[in-house]
Amino acid sequence: MNIKDIENKRIAVLLSGGVDSSVVVYEFARMGLHPDCFYIKIGPEEEEEWDCSSEEDLEMATAVSHKFGCKLEVIDCHNEYWDQVTKYTMDKVRAGLTPNPDVMCNRLIKFGAFDEKRGHDYDLIATGHYAMTETDENGDKWLCTSPDPVKDQTDFLAQIADWQLKKALFPIGHYVKDEVRVIAEREHLVNAKRKDSQGICFLGKINYNDYIRRYLGEQPGDVIELETGKRIGEHKGLWFHTIGQRKGMGFGGGPWFVVKKDVANNILYVSHGYDPETAYKADFPVHDFHFLTKELQPTKITFKIRHTPEYHPATLEWTSPSTCMVHSKDKIHGVAPGQFCVVYDKDHHRCLGSGEITI
Repeated sequence: MNIKDIENKRIAVLLSGGVDSSVVVYEFARMGLHPDCFYIKIGPEEEEEWDCSSEEDLEMATAVSHKFGCKLEVIDCHNEYWDQVTKYTMDKVRAGLTPNPDVMCNRLIKFGAFDEKRGHDYDLIATGHYAMTETDENGDKWLCTSPDPVKDQTDFLAQIADWQLKKALFPIGHYVKDEVRVIAEREHLVNAKRKDSQGICFLGKINYNDYIRRYLGEQPGDVIELETGKRIGEHKGLWFHTIGQRKGMGFGGGPWFVVKKDVANNILYVSHGYDPETAYKADFPVHDFHFLTKELQPTKITFKIRHTPEYHPATLEWTSPSTCMVHSKDKIHGVAPGQFCVVYDKDHHRCLGSGEITI
């Protein structure tokens, strides 16, 4: 983050109450800048029914903004989250797919609804994501990976629009998590030792299955062993399971892997064993590919289909400007329709974009 690039810019910081975004405010303060801070209020749909940590989050955000002499404003994006992100999630799981609410939250809420309400008044929107950006000789801005492979969050940003990327600023993206913790403790930030949030963005301690059950209920159906056609039990709803799942199945004689869903007949297919061949795929189609910076048709790439440190080498075979076949060098575990395949250059430095796996 170069002071010459930002000192005359209007900057908004999205402050969550966590240590990462708090260190973002410090990074500005040490340069003598005091940007406006914003806490996006989402929270559970009905406060009295859900266990939520949003009150503590706001207390932390208030303390940090006060420490560094910044204004803090609470922006209510409650309705937008439940209308847009929840609708996306429930539509996908109802169709037997595996959605990623956090990916869409960044596009629709943090860089979307917030921009409509307040962000449009600012040149840059800074967040605590572990990601970086770079501008090439043509003036094009690219999303780039963080040096911390475990914490890198470019996969969660791979669906934001080009105009959103142009406004995005990631002041701690060049750090690894341990360095951020050291800064927070050195500067005596109130949340220096606070644990990282787990689970879905903004849902606090709400269990994902409870979140789904609230909207879709239960729909029991048969669980069938793919290879033999034998019925081994009953599921409570296809939407509680994802391709590649092994834990939490609750069937005897395991281990069992989820390998297929028959939505029309409400059947969950599983395979037996610790590492069945049916749990892996090397070739799969991707549609509605979203390019972050510019439309390219790369062939030699790396990719990931879930939030892990590993990048898989592959070749892309483009079948249209927005659809392609992924030919992975190695077979990948748990490839599921609905997941985002996030594509990087062959050195997994620049994130090029993402598309939805179809199978």
